[in-house]
Amino acid sequence: MKKVLVIGATGSLAKYVIAELKNQGNIDISLLVRNAKRLSKSISDGCTVFEGNALNQSELKSAIVGQDLVYINLAGDLESMGRNIVEVMQESGVKRVIAISSIGIYNMPLRSVLVPYRKLADIVETSALDYTIIRPDWFTDTDEIDYAVTFKGEPEVGGAVSRKSIASFVGSIIQKPELYNRANVGISKV
Repeated sequence: MKKVLVIGATGSLAKYVIAELKNQGNIDISLLVRNAKRLSKSISDGCTVFEGNALNQSELKSAIVGQDLVYINLAGDLESMGRNIVEVMQESGVKRVIAISSIGIYNMPLRSVLVPYRKLADIVETSALDYTIIRPDWFTDTDEIDYAVTFKGEPEVGGAVSRKSIASFVGSIIQKPELYNRANVGISKV
């Protein structure tokens, strides 16, 4: 059974990813959240919950040690959190990471709102980890799985993509961690 840690489990996208992982049925899911009271019972049920902050390395280490894969779904000081996560993963021998960034982080001039997402992508991409950076288009709540993937350096195509589509894509990588290994990809609806 794979052990997967979701960092930022109260986010709107993370809820879909957690549901996808529960549907797969062969995954031991752990959640790292700053405030466990913000987790609904339907999300946390069947999961191991760690209360902590990605800015605190000892709290991160408690959650990361023993995991097979870490899924990062955060906002805020992504540079500091990204550095902490990468450092703790490397120290703990956890090699596989999937990080959610944003579409448009390679457009110039870079919009200020996207700077933290670019920093996170740069930190993860230059690490020694086996990473997949996912740069989704805007999210929708549409009940569909319909997406296209583009690689870094290719033109970003399509438009807003459903959270369910992104979750399905993340789930496929978790099932087969060799997929999109050391890749930086965009995802959108065509």
